Amino acid sequence: MLFAKKKPTLARLLLVEDEPLVAFDNEHLLTDQGYEIVATVDRVTDAVAMIVDGREIDLILADVALADGNGMDVARAALERGIPVMFVTGHCPQEAEALVIGCLDKPYTQRALIAAIGAVEAVVTGKRRGRLPEGFRLFGDAA
Repeated sequence: MLFAKKKPTLARLLLVEDEPLVAFDNEHLLTDQGYEIVATVDRVTDAVAMIVDGREIDLILADVALADGNGMDVARAALERGIPVMFVTGHCPQEAEALVIGCLDKPYTQRALIAAIGAVEAVVTGKRRGRLPEGFRLFGDAA
């Protein structure tokens, strides 16, 4: 196939989002873009359980404010397993900079979400990254 989509390196995603419409939209968008959604969960406890269970996860997209706690707990569990986390949130706490690879501000466009994941993928794989989408920040060595 001449115009086949390139398979992403960070293909297996865990979505941690408690806004059902956002979660639904992201699932469909990302699946259409060639990503495999390992699961979509809306609770910290469910996300941490999946991380601890050793599920194959390449990247976690997590909101910070969740019904049963804080996405920072998800980021801490992921850090212990070496899984990069990108927060997608209305407010990215300053202490997140030590735990996550980047933060995309809500509200965001579909294009910004795909571009932010692409920037994270470039950093993780050691490739040159392009211009960052509006509302997205990389942290630490990734910046």
